[in-house]
Amino acid sequence: MTLKKKPVTGMKDILPGEMAIRDYVIGLIKETYKTFGFSSLETPCVEHIENLNSKQGGENEKLIFKILKRGEKLKLEEAREEADLVDSGLRYDLTVPLCRYYANNSGQLPSPFKALQMGNVWRADRPQRGRFRQFMQCDIDILGEPSNLAEIELILATTTLLGKLDFKNFTIRINDRRILKAMAAYSGFEEKDYDAVFITLDKMDKIGLEGVAEELRQEGFAAESVEKYMELFRTVTPDAEGVKLLREKLEGFLEPAYADGLIQIIRSVEAVKSADFRMAFDPTLVRGMSYYTGPIFEISMDEYGGSVGGGGRYDEMIGKFTGQSVPACGFSIGFERIVMLLLERNYQIPDRAVKKAYLLEKNLPAEAVEQVVRKAMEERQNGSTVSLSVMKKNKKFQKEQLEAEGYTEIEEIFADRI
Repeated sequence: MTLKKKPVTGMKDILPGEMAIRDYVIGLIKETYKTFGFSSLETPCVEHIENLNSKQGGENEKLIFKILKRGEKLKLEEAREEADLVDSGLRYDLTVPLCRYYANNSGQLPSPFKALQMGNVWRADRPQRGRFRQFMQCDIDILGEPSNLAEIELILATTTLLGKLDFKNFTIRINDRRILKAMAAYSGFEEKDYDAVFITLDKMDKIGLEGVAEELRQEGFAAESVEKYMELFRTVTPDAEGVKLLREKLEGFLEPAYADGLIQIIRSVEAVKSADFRMAFDPTLVRGMSYYTGPIFEISMDEYGGSVGGGGRYDEMIGKFTGQSVPACGFSIGFERIVMLLLERNYQIPDRAVKKAYLLEKNLPAEAVEQVVRKAMEERQNGSTVSLSVMKKNKKFQKEQLEAEGYTEIEEIFADRI
């Protein structure tokens, strides 16, 4: 039987050129987030199936790669339902594992705890541009901080990183799940119908305002409620003033403090930001995860045509593990999409050290080889990147390959020239 050389569908081999970009971005992430006080942690890639199926992961729970029980615990002939076969699965995000981690280790962690977690996750999804079945996620979370300072810090840390990667003119779209609910209540929708209304609202960028209105009417919602709902979106501006307008219109349905908090986040970030982006209040922003309880946000980039990151507040999720509510807020960048965009724009890693290559003449005497190796080691200790290889017949092509890898100094070594 001939073995298959291509990776499994939805997964990919990573070539050295891309790996260099990935390593650089990972290093910059850790360096940048460290200046904001985030600490690195790691969780297992395998989670208890009960945790993964806890109704907190939204649609992702349908995409779990499940793991069969092992050894004596696996009794195929006696199995009657999934629980008889499966006891764990590959994690589909980093948030559920983080909550379990915090619940298990909170006694040894500071409060608030500023967490940085990077690692692969797996989803049995349909692969497409920028979307894989195995992919790297990069999350920062602040646990134990109830104030809007958490949202402000998360947005500033994330946008500072993107600015260092030369991303410009992107948008941080921000909303609050409590404003979403207040708008629906004001318009006359029943609480039991909120999820259905929000699913349709989430299509706004694809079908437009009138498309959303038409779909809501087709689903049987009262025309009066639909029109009242649409009027809110027509009058609200995408800034702090828009939030203020909603605060006034939704009096009796929305706690003023929720709107004031969102205004504070927008204005604080705008006042001190270091990257080139804009904050935009977007009352149509939904974010599908059922665990969000307050402010939610996404990164939109025109060059991608969609979201390259997002997050929000999830104050009730850790309590599912501990029985006690813990304030929590997180922001995840789409690592794979960021790397893809950098590769598409032929991003060049900033030179931080000399990259030098020595091409050794074939059959160079042992003494000469030792001399070159010693010289290379001295240069490496001084911070240079040095590659040693034997000179090939097609020397021109070999040099072109080295130059493509970023080697700026290429020296040929011959026995009679040492």
